[in-house]
Parts: sequence; structure tokens; C-alpha cells
Amino acid sequence: MDSRNYALQVLRKQLKDIQQNDEIGCSVGLEDESDYFKWNIVFEGPGDTLYEGGFFKATLKFPSDYPNSPPEMRFVTKMWHPNIYPDGKVCISILHPPGTDEYNNQETADERWRPILGVESIILSVISMLNDPNISSPANIDAAVEYRDNYDSYKKKVRKLTIQSVESL
Repeated sequence: MDSRNYALQVLRKQLKDIQQNDEIGCSVGLEDESDYFKWNIVFEGPGDTLYEGGFFKATLKFPSDYPNSPPEMRFVTKMWHPNIYPDGKVCISILHPPGTDEYNNQETADERWRPILGVESIILSVISMLNDPNISSPANIDAAVEYRDNYDSYKKKVRKLTIQSVESL
């Protein structure tokens, strides 16, 4: 079996499992019913966070050699977060390719993508990231500096975007 067919089998199973999980904190579906390699996700803002009450759209794009390589996650909803690039791309360890990174000694191979992980692990990591940003390794430096130096201003921006996320549904 070639890697794309294997990836397709894994993705079908993971999609079915996630859609049956009522506890996950998001809804998941395919962008196009014939393409299992691009998923749409709508996160419910986690309770007791700045994102509470919001709905945040994201996409997951899977490589043809999934699960050997991680997918890419990108928020479609405008976000202001230290670990989300201005273009919406999510930057967390679990989405980094397997192995070690000689340029980032803060991140161990165990924190990076491993084929044993699945979409549920990614979703739980993203929900955790929303609640607890890693400002020591930011994707959005401006958001990280504001989070660190002017939390009230950061909080106002995030709450405004949270309200807009509901209005844009």
C-alpha cells in the first residue's frame, strides 16, 4: 500500500473518531467531501479563557505521507496570539516535523510530531495553547510582547476578536 492510501485510511478513521467525540471542544468536517486531506475545524472558545464564547475557524491540511509528517493548521478567523502567525498559521511543537531542531534547543524530539500522535492530540494542544501561550518561542512577536508587557491591551484585542468571531458566523 502506498503512503497516500495509508494516509487516507488513517484520516478516515481519525475523522470518524473525532466526530463521535462530544467532549473535544470543536466541530470537524471535510472542506470537500471527496478530499480527506483538508479538514475544517470550528473551535469553541474554551471556558474561563479570553476566547470564551467565540467560534474560531481553522483548516488542517495533511501531507500525503501523514501520519509520518504533521499537518499544517491555520486559523481562518483573525487571531491575536503569540503562537499564531499573523497569517493564521499555528506554531506549536506538536506540528513541527519529527526529530530535533538544531536551532531550537528548547524543544525536545518528544514535544515534536510523532506518527503515534493524531488529530485529537493536535486539537487538545491547540485548545491548551489558546489558554496558555508560550511567549518564549513566539510566532507573533508583537502579540507575545503585548502579552508580556501590556496584558490589559492584549486582553482587549483578544476579546474584541472573540466578539467578531461570533458576529462573522
